[in-house]
Order: sequence, then C-alpha cells, then structure tokens
Amino acid sequence: MEQLGLDRLLLVVANDPWQKSGSRAVSPAEDRYALTELLAEEIPGAEASRLEIERGGPSYSVDTAEEILAETAGRPTELFLVVGADLVPELDSWHRSEDLRRLVTLAVVSRPTGLAPAIPPGWRAEWVNGPQVPVSSSEVRALLGQGRSVEGLVPDPVIHCIRRQGLYAGT
Repeated sequence: MEQLGLDRLLLVVANDPWQKSGSRAVSPAEDRYALTELLAEEIPGAEASRLEIERGGPSYSVDTAEEILAETAGRPTELFLVVGADLVPELDSWHRSEDLRRLVTLAVVSRPTGLAPAIPPGWRAEWVNGPQVPVSSSEVRALLGQGRSVEGLVPDPVIHCIRRQGLYAGT
C-alpha cells in the first residue's frame, strides 16, 4: 500500500477460481474468506472483500474491476490489480484479458525465486517489493497436508483458523 500510495487494499476472495477448478482441489469460498479476514487484520488498511462470492459463479478479475470502477464512478480512481510475478506469463489467458488490460494497472509483487517475467505488451505495470518469503501458497498447503509446521510463513491467527477448521490436512 505504501509503495503504491493506495487508499485501500481489497483482498478479494474468488467464489469459483475458474482456472483452478477441476485441475486441483479448491477450498470452499467461505473457508478462504475466513482466512482472508484474519490476514487482513494483520495488514494496516487491508480489508477482506466478498465481491466475487456475492456475485456467484466463476470469478473473473475483469468483472470485479468493472464493479469497483462502477462504484467509484465520478471520482478519480486508479485501480491496481495485485498479482504475483509468477502469474504474469498467464495474464493473456485470463477471461477478457484485453478489457482487463484497459481497466487496471498491474501491481506485480516480486518473488524471491525465479527471474522477473516480462510484462506482456499493452499492460501498465508497477513492480512492488513483496515479502521475501521463499514459499508459495501451494507449498504452504503441501506442508500443512504433510502435517508440517508453517510457523513464520503464515500469520499465527491464520494458522490457528486452519487448524480449527481442519483445512488442508492430507492435501
């Protein structure tokens, strides 16, 4: 938020993450929302958002961008879409990517592993120095599935919720 001078940061929970559904197990949206609420409490100015859950169906970033921009109509708004650097090569495969490209500026969060990918032509982008934790969310889920600790990788309140809900065990 500080690097980009953001007024607010929405942590949007996908209702149905269409690019993952069918290819791997996806936790229920309500469970992911509960974890996101706890994470938001750890980040000053961040708030968990149910926009995509309430809309229902497959979650497309372009629909969310359009909804947010419609809500802010008449006010100067620059909308940033925060993505991990690992997602950049896939951007043009996203639903209505050409429309999304016109609506948002990417905030590409660096990763401590791998090379910084080239931004596809036509996208506006800002690079953001992210937390240099050398582990992905998939790796965190795998560690949890193996019964291993994720202390220091995930905020304690999130870990407690994962344990209480029995999430990611055996994944």
